[in-house]
Amino acid sequence: MDVKRYFRAPIMWIVLAVLAVIVLMQVVSDSSGYKTAETGQVVAAINAGDVKSAQITTGDSNTVKIQLKDGTSLPTSGTGKTPSGSKFQASYIGDQGKDIAARLQTQIDDKDSNTLPQGYTISPEKQSTFVSLLLSMLPIVIIVLVFLFLMNQMQGGGSRVMQFGKSKAKLLTKDTPKTTFADVAGADEAVEELHEIKEFLQEPAKFQAVGAKIPKGVLLYGPPGTGKTLLARAVAGEAGVPFYSISGSDFVEMFVGVGASRVRDLFEQAKANAPAIVFVDEIDAVGRHRGAGLGGGHDEREQTLNQLLVEMDGFDVKGGVILIAATNRPDILDPALLRPGRFDRQIAVERPDLQGRLDILKVHQKGKPVAPDVDLRAVAKRTPGFTGADLANVLNEAALLTARSDKKLVDNFTLDEAIDRVVAGPQKRTRIMSEKEKKITAYHEGGHALVAAASPNADPVHKITILSRGRALGYTMVLPEEDKYSTTRNEMLDQLAYMLGGRAAEELVFHDPTTGASNDIEKATATARAMVTQYGMTERLGAIKFGSSESEPFLGREMGHQRDYSEEVAGLVDEEVKKLIENAHNEAWEILVENRDVLDNLVLELLEKETLNKEQIAEVFATIVKRPARPAWTGSSRRTPSTRPPVQSPKELALTNGAAALTEASPVVDTVSTVKLPPVPEAPAEG
Repeated sequence: MDVKRYFRAPIMWIVLAVLAVIVLMQVVSDSSGYKTAETGQVVAAINAGDVKSAQITTGDSNTVKIQLKDGTSLPTSGTGKTPSGSKFQASYIGDQGKDIAARLQTQIDDKDSNTLPQGYTISPEKQSTFVSLLLSMLPIVIIVLVFLFLMNQMQGGGSRVMQFGKSKAKLLTKDTPKTTFADVAGADEAVEELHEIKEFLQEPAKFQAVGAKIPKGVLLYGPPGTGKTLLARAVAGEAGVPFYSISGSDFVEMFVGVGASRVRDLFEQAKANAPAIVFVDEIDAVGRHRGAGLGGGHDEREQTLNQLLVEMDGFDVKGGVILIAATNRPDILDPALLRPGRFDRQIAVERPDLQGRLDILKVHQKGKPVAPDVDLRAVAKRTPGFTGADLANVLNEAALLTARSDKKLVDNFTLDEAIDRVVAGPQKRTRIMSEKEKKITAYHEGGHALVAAASPNADPVHKITILSRGRALGYTMVLPEEDKYSTTRNEMLDQLAYMLGGRAAEELVFHDPTTGASNDIEKATATARAMVTQYGMTERLGAIKFGSSESEPFLGREMGHQRDYSEEVAGLVDEEVKKLIENAHNEAWEILVENRDVLDNLVLELLEKETLNKEQIAEVFATIVKRPARPAWTGSSRRTPSTRPPVQSPKELALTNGAAALTEASPVVDTVSTVKLPPVPEAPAEG
């Protein structure tokens, strides 16, 4: 418990002020001019008739106060001391007060004597006005103190209790660990764009000479883990200007107007230190489309967004502040936020390609001892679709596995295991499977692999295992040889057959399918429905998109989806989806029947070794019978495919001419020229 923080808090000063006022009032009430004397002296003065007036107070205090007549004094006490003055007070106990009152009353009744000329009074002890007021105000004071305490806790304590309208942005200092563009790999285009901003801040005259203006805003968008925040940290390390960092959720507060106040305060701080950079991470928390969803449009988040729009490009805007923002969902941001003049530059930070993955692996390999035979390019080929965060996790998992096994170097085995852990989860070594379930799993995964290997347009099989990982009893990994950014119809049809290969193998061999194909069926159905409704890959329905993809960000993906076609068309869509699934299922069945011997040999290898790599799989599939290519498809019988081949590029012509010259020089040369489109990474088929 931080005691010093409470002493620095305003609540402590308020409590001390109240206590000081109470003490002061007590002192003032006690300083009424009466001096304290011994009770015997006061009683003797009363008996002697030297008292002009008297006051008896009953209650807790039991005090008698007297004022002496002029020219008289108190009798000498037993200690020989006689205090000076005319006003004295003393305490009494029990019934002694009654005796004193009776003596005073006797003097009043004796009219012949001139004793007690001003009389006496008896009054109960009264509470002071201040104390009464304090007691009546005490509940209100307690409520205020509790409220301030809660506010203090919500705002982090200290002096921030009354500053909840201030910005929470962190200003990076020289002590902050420095990240540079050298620490960023796999995002060369984004680095180039941000490097230009650094140059503008350092050499503005170079750009102003040609009339260029500095961008007011830069939006980094892309999938999670691609390095958007890392790029912002690199800009902070390279720019050499004040860099303010804040999360979009820091603007959202339960009090109306607080978010807008924090936006104003943030830009005021940045403008005071201009030129400066402001980085807002996860800006979709505050920049969502206005008026979307339920509940109207006048809420705290929209007021915060309105203030942000004004600060970026409003009526009274001063230059020198660059706003860099990052988000995973640019589609739900408000159009007014994305227009030029606010976010002038929008940079896509995508998943890295093969060379980008290799560069990322080299960056994260620093500080990790790697065996000499480790080929990072091979690791990059095995990880298509991985983000920078995924690759960093792979190398970290490999290092952890190396330390766990008391090794000194990260080798190929630990890297392979690390990739499997990232893709499918850790291996469940304690799960005990019966021999029958093992054999079913082996045939299931073998069916996937065999159909993929026999299909003319499927990606190569890299790994098969019947070891349980995550929720899968086993899995088959197919990976493209190179990065792909589009997929042909024939490739998607082969993917459907590959997904249903496990179910077909169970039906063929055991005549009784299991629940292990549930995930395969789900993926196959989603792919087939996308072919029908999104990609126009059926002859019956044609190249028409069915369904609206403009979903409301507050209603969710499913509730926001709108069906813009009739019930009759919906029935046709279901029929076409079923037709694609049935055809793929039949293709997988035919491949397995034709290559049953290869399937049995593969199962025997799996039962013996449990995991097969690419080379072992190729050896088993040496005698496989490939599926013939499908006929040309244009979507309509009226559109006859052209017999004229595509034009050759200069590079292809050079390769063809070189191959022809080589053939003339050495006729015993087998040349194959293949042009292949880049693949979309496929997830491993779960058992």
